Amino acid sequence: MGAAARSWDKRGIRGWLRKTGAVIAAAVLVSTIGSAIATAAPINAPVLRTRVGGYEELFVPSSMGPIKVQVQWAARGGSSALYVLDGLRAPSDHSQWTTDTDALRQFAGDNVTLVFPVGGRSSFYTDWYRPSSTNHQATTYKWETFLTQELPAFLERYGVSRTNNAIAGASMGGNAALTLAAYHRDQFKFAGSFSGFVNPTYPLWNEAMRAAMRDEGNFNVDDMWGPAGDPAWSRNDATVEAELLRGLPMYVSTGNGVPGPLDLPNGIGNTVNAMGLEAMTVVATQIFRDRIAALGIAARVDIGNGTHTWPYWQQALATARPMILDALGAR
Repeated sequence: MGAAARSWDKRGIRGWLRKTGAVIAAAVLVSTIGSAIATAAPINAPVLRTRVGGYEELFVPSSMGPIKVQVQWAARGGSSALYVLDGLRAPSDHSQWTTDTDALRQFAGDNVTLVFPVGGRSSFYTDWYRPSSTNHQATTYKWETFLTQELPAFLERYGVSRTNNAIAGASMGGNAALTLAAYHRDQFKFAGSFSGFVNPTYPLWNEAMRAAMRDEGNFNVDDMWGPAGDPAWSRNDATVEAELLRGLPMYVSTGNGVPGPLDLPNGIGNTVNAMGLEAMTVVATQIFRDRIAALGIAARVDIGNGTHTWPYWQQALATARPMILDALGAR
């Protein structure tokens, strides 16, 4: 064999080895990828949640943009959840339930996930007709859509049931909790209202709500449900729609506006304001109580001394807790 032939032969052998090595490497890579695909979890499989009983802050996509949600996972990995709604002055960075009450501690050992949506001040947790025109709101509030479609779909990835939930709220969130449960019985198995404005179609209440919403963020009530008499007002009135609540475990509570020991730390000015607000909610609660009694619908309704403030709502949640756990089968 000549020198040129020997040179080509060496080059050819080296080339063949390189090609063979590349083929083998490619085969190994394909095999590895195939194995990974075969053993990977389906795309829609639940995401691993935090440790059992842990606390987490999630950011949930919605038509309103990302919504922060504070979550305390069920103590033993259960799938049921309690949605807890804020009041009119809902902060943008946290739920007041997590700072102004001991709600997290109350349910720390229970097999139910606590879900605290953050934000939504002056929203009444409903789907608005359009953005508020008086404060140049950028997006339209769509809280019913978020709480009954977008948020449950997101939490389902973490193993939270879409059909075994409870909902409770204070003040602005009270009527919302009842109406959301009324229209979404497949989702909510319990509803609680604490000092809620549960009869917004009551004469002139639309004007009271207009003043409150103007004070809290300059929101326009007409952009929410239209003028008084628009069908949206009745649709979002728990007393008017009481028949839809038949058979649902409920706890409705309010004070009567008379201050008690729980008001003392709040100062005279705050207490006077809280007295006036609770004087309105007690009227609404009495109307709701009489309405469901006439319809033969069962619910626990408590009216006692107290004003429109967080210590009483903490107490109301504690009272509701056994009912919630029973309704969800979460003991």
